[in-house]
Amino acid sequence: MSVKVMKFDVEKMQVALATDVGSTTTKARLFKKVDGVWRFICAGEAPTTVEKPFEDVTMGLRNAITEVEELTGHKLLKPDGSGLIIPYQGNNVGVDLYVSTSSAGGGLQMMVAGVVKTMTAESAERAALGAGAIVMDVMAIDDGRPPHKKIERMRFLRPDMILLAGGTDGGTVKHVVEMAELIKAAEPKPRFGLGYKLPIVYAGNRDAREHIKKTLGEVFDLTIVENIRPVLEVEVVEPARDAIHRLFMEHVMAHAPGYHKLTEWVMVPVMPTPAGEGMMFRTIAKMWNINVLGVGLGGATTNVYSVYEGKFVRTVSANLGMSYSITNVLKEAGVANIMRWLPFEMDEREVRNRLANKMIRPTTLPQTLDDLLVEHAVAREAIRLGFEHHKLLARGLRGVQRRRTIADIFEQSMETETYINMMNIQLIGGTGGLLSHTPRRQQAALILIDAFQPKGVTRLMCDSIFMMPHLGVLSTVHPKAAMEIFERDCIVKLGTVIALDGHAKSPGPAVKVTAHMPDGRTVEKVVNYGDIDRIPLRDDETATVVIEPTGDFDVGMGPGKKREATVWGGAAGIVIDARGRPLRLPEDFRQRREALLRWFRALNAYPEIIMSKEKI
Repeated sequence: MSVKVMKFDVEKMQVALATDVGSTTTKARLFKKVDGVWRFICAGEAPTTVEKPFEDVTMGLRNAITEVEELTGHKLLKPDGSGLIIPYQGNNVGVDLYVSTSSAGGGLQMMVAGVVKTMTAESAERAALGAGAIVMDVMAIDDGRPPHKKIERMRFLRPDMILLAGGTDGGTVKHVVEMAELIKAAEPKPRFGLGYKLPIVYAGNRDAREHIKKTLGEVFDLTIVENIRPVLEVEVVEPARDAIHRLFMEHVMAHAPGYHKLTEWVMVPVMPTPAGEGMMFRTIAKMWNINVLGVGLGGATTNVYSVYEGKFVRTVSANLGMSYSITNVLKEAGVANIMRWLPFEMDEREVRNRLANKMIRPTTLPQTLDDLLVEHAVAREAIRLGFEHHKLLARGLRGVQRRRTIADIFEQSMETETYINMMNIQLIGGTGGLLSHTPRRQQAALILIDAFQPKGVTRLMCDSIFMMPHLGVLSTVHPKAAMEIFERDCIVKLGTVIALDGHAKSPGPAVKVTAHMPDGRTVEKVVNYGDIDRIPLRDDETATVVIEPTGDFDVGMGPGKKREATVWGGAAGIVIDARGRPLRLPEDFRQRREALLRWFRALNAYPEIIMSKEKI
């Protein structure tokens, strides 16, 4: 299946349509240039029609787009339903650009193979995750499994694609060829379309290419790209990512019901939904020139994205989610870690039963405050666990020889520690149903603060109506339009958090914050260790703050040193978090309950009714 390549005059564009074909819901978003600025106009949604009796994704697409037509009066579809009216005809007819993302059918599922688990296999995993894939398994010569177990595992997995890497250019070819022979012996079958060859991307030692062709070329659809680790000190993932995107279109989507029609409709290649989400976080980091952390909290997966000093990393925790995978969060985190966020006593069995009910009825919404607080507790743990996983891949390249200095004796090696310094993260963003639809926006702010535990001064935001993947794929054609829509219609500013790093030996004042407000007022807050406080500031306002921590705490300038910063407002305003880092919750239930209630009250996060319940 060929993918058309089109040239665009972005300055002449007036109307754009972006869709996302999800596993359960197909979402359409209409964008239009209004008074010289791109704006979000309308959203339409419909059930995805990938399964029987329909087996044609364009049916769900037409339904979602028809809803947009009915709500706006803007004619988008051709009368015969064979595609969209392109280009824009004026008088609310047609679009200049149509783009789409997709995660239907479970998205892109890949297996990764390398030589050394902590080096080339890890680099290959980063490349696959960055391309929007769910990595089903990572195989390596030194992963501890005997060959017959590896073969058995490959036969069982049925991936959409395999990424094979290993060795530096000019190095030994023996081990990467050995891994290729294991793949050939296993003859893994693709998830879709048994009649076609499984795609394999080879991104290893260039000297092994002929051996790889002989071993895999006849049995599999082999694509050879540049080595991911041409030398130990360098990681080159873009060629592998590009090949994965292309093969996703040509093989995986070609065998999904109705996707061949969708590929004829779109004007740029369809992108996996997580890749679109990640692309938007990268665009934000580039346009604003900042370091960004983001999370996509879904029903089945938790995606964490980081753009730190230009380095982009995405990880997906495929077993951590808020509906289908909610009991996996319980298993991974443990019931005690979930219950520590609840300001009331609840039997462990009841917690387990509530989450099991959510798993078997994934579309249900919380009916009581108890239900809501339990879900928010699970969300904190899902994001925390996802971020811990993320930090394992967001670290320096393994195997690199570094010149060591006296200072290195007092530091942990970059080989075991993430390079992400939370003090240097300027923005944390969240997307996904739970974060986008919290009854009060302050709840989303508190979830992100508790889960990521930012330090210093960090802006907080969430996605208004799950628009990040749409804007991500739009940004590949028209980044200016994507950012204009993001800044005006997608972003919900939650506020700015000022968080202290460190702990005090005794209670008492931890920080004084002086805020110079946009109306000329000066507001001063002194916050005690262990508490949270806030200064109200609207989302269309900024303020200048002077932060003066005591000697036990650091806000980015060193222990006890003053810092000045410009902050933005939002639903939570300026949040002053004097609980210290890492965050410690009291072991005693009564003390912990009192602490949680103080924090909830400080942000007005939940109705006062939960403060006066008899059981708490």
